[in-house]
Amino acid sequence: MSNPFPIPLNALRAIEIVARRGALAPAAEELGVTIGAVSQHLRRAEDRLGMELFARTAQGLKPLPALAQVLPQLSAGFAQLQDGLAGLTGAHEGVLNVTVGSVFASRWLIWRVNKFSTLHPGLEVRLTVTAAMLDLGRPDIDCGIRYGDGDWPGTAVTLIGGRQFQPVCSPLLLDRVKSPADLARVPVIEDRTSMLDWPAWLAKAGLDPAMALHGPLYSDASLAFDAAIAGQGVLLAADMMTADAVSDGRLVRPFDCPVEGAHGYFLATARGRREARKLTLFRQWLAEEVPASVLGYVHQNSLIAAGSQT
Repeated sequence: MSNPFPIPLNALRAIEIVARRGALAPAAEELGVTIGAVSQHLRRAEDRLGMELFARTAQGLKPLPALAQVLPQLSAGFAQLQDGLAGLTGAHEGVLNVTVGSVFASRWLIWRVNKFSTLHPGLEVRLTVTAAMLDLGRPDIDCGIRYGDGDWPGTAVTLIGGRQFQPVCSPLLLDRVKSPADLARVPVIEDRTSMLDWPAWLAKAGLDPAMALHGPLYSDASLAFDAAIAGQGVLLAADMMTADAVSDGRLVRPFDCPVEGAHGYFLATARGRREARKLTLFRQWLAEEVPASVLGYVHQNSLIAAGSQT
């Protein structure tokens, strides 16, 4: 009888990780072996199969068509093995590990995550705050919250929100930005990590999309927010991320002219992975809490407007 698994499980795992990540080092780290050992896994697997699995390029190891075709099945299979073992042992059911960027963590999630913990007292949320796109297939990560277009290989995504954006600034600058044209004469903060589109907003406001803007530069999105609050200039930001600061008066939206962009915040998981109950609860909470946070801002500002008319 022929062996249905001519390649050892560790070698299959090495192939799957290298195919996803494009390098030997991530596989070596996850498997707890040397890079040389991973290389040997790949070479022996190719020898046993009688075919090459990877193209060696200047950009890394790229899966050849035959491997690329079955990669989703391999990834899903290992994800199911991890979930099956976790279900057998009951491990980690009380901990939800979420990887998230600094802006979402500091401007929205950290102020609300206690609500989730109060609703589900036996479930602890642990945040890994990083700008890096961590591998969602790792056993120590349950999900990620990512900003972008939602098109990430090997992931299943659900839009959370954050597609509307517009300029914000400190109330200290409000008398200098009476109209969008004033942006040519005030500092405009440039967040070099941002995917938001100034030309799209300028066009919506009836201005030249190529209008020159000048101001301080930041390579950290959270610092760019702080700079705006401190009055250093006008910042283009997602409404979802500025709702709290606008509601409590640290920021204002001088033009009240939002634009709907192609990017947003997504809850992302490894495709093919079984969804644990803890993740379902977190998904349901986000679906309720995100609209509530936006409605809270609208309601508060409606009350302010009503009060100004009396």
